[in-house]
Amino acid sequence: MEVIGAGFGRTGTLSLRTALETLGYAPCYHMLEVFQQPQHSEIWLQALLGEPPAWNQFLAGYRAGVDWPVCHFWRELAQQFPHAKLILTRRNSEAWYASISQTIFEGILHSGPAEGARGLQQRMARVLLAKVFDDRFDKDHVIAVYEAHNRAVAAALGPDRLLTYDVAEGWEPLCHFLRCAVPAEPFPRTNSTADFRARIGL
Repeated sequence: MEVIGAGFGRTGTLSLRTALETLGYAPCYHMLEVFQQPQHSEIWLQALLGEPPAWNQFLAGYRAGVDWPVCHFWRELAQQFPHAKLILTRRNSEAWYASISQTIFEGILHSGPAEGARGLQQRMARVLLAKVFDDRFDKDHVIAVYEAHNRAVAAALGPDRLLTYDVAEGWEPLCHFLRCAVPAEPFPRTNSTADFRARIGL
């Protein structure tokens, strides 16, 4: 793995995934991969419960990874892949909270029980969110966790290994960090709140 996304979901991670794959870092792991490969839910669930996989085997073939669950394990993955660069996607805290509360929280925390593979995916996602946010989802606490996470990532890694990035900045800072040419095509803009809600039927 050559690029690891340390930014929380709803910070432009799907746009970053598309951008990274355009730059040649494909395939790039994202939460959507869990829904496409249901067997991964159990692996991530066990990792969240304290029994992580052999990361180099589980993520073999992926050149990059962003979004949850990857970003929850950024420290472990940074250690496992010491030559990988990390990208911390960020956005305004208030805007981020408005987005996550209308998408991930509503779709996962307030949805009814599911069966089979979907039920396992749901359980994994709920365990993940409970761990990330200490099972508290009031606005002030959620924003405090988000900001503390960003500070922790920034404090742990130097500028040679970490890019703190707003996807609204487009190609230039990303390509400069990864030392690659800027594509001629527009930077991808995907997975707005409306897109997310429509995809999962909210």
